[in-house]
Amino acid sequence: MDPITVTTTIAKPREQVFEYLADIANHAEFTDHYLVDWHLTREDPYGKGAGARFRIKAPLSRFSWADVTFHEVQPPFRIVERGRGGKYNRIRMLGTYTLSPGPGGTTKVEYTLETLPVMLSDRLMETLGGRAWSRRQAAKAMRRLRTILEEDRGRGHRATVAGL
Repeated sequence: MDPITVTTTIAKPREQVFEYLADIANHAEFTDHYLVDWHLTREDPYGKGAGARFRIKAPLSRFSWADVTFHEVQPPFRIVERGRGGKYNRIRMLGTYTLSPGPGGTTKVEYTLETLPVMLSDRLMETLGGRAWSRRQAAKAMRRLRTILEEDRGRGHRATVAGL
């Protein structure tokens, strides 16, 4: 799938926004409207190697489990997460958070999601609405991220290690 990109501007310093995003347990708070049942894959949810497994609440999705791991963490500029989802985890995913300074001490957060569906059936699902649905959900997640960091409200539940 062609990459989708959504952006938001947060009235907080870049370092503070980065610290929040570098903890993968926090991602469940602002994405819980479409990514649910979060479980961490290790005890330390911060930095390179931190990962989580979750379910995607996509329409017509029979194989909804996916996982991501922080592959690159470059403070306070960029976080790259790699993952897989779909049937037999055959759909590769690459998500990138890019943080850049904005005017007046604000931070511009840009999130880009790329997927690489292997099978024709996976490509068809993305073409027939999956891409538009993903863009809408990611845009809503960025609005929720802004609300959480600026107003300290609208928080969901943080992810935990499975079984704890």
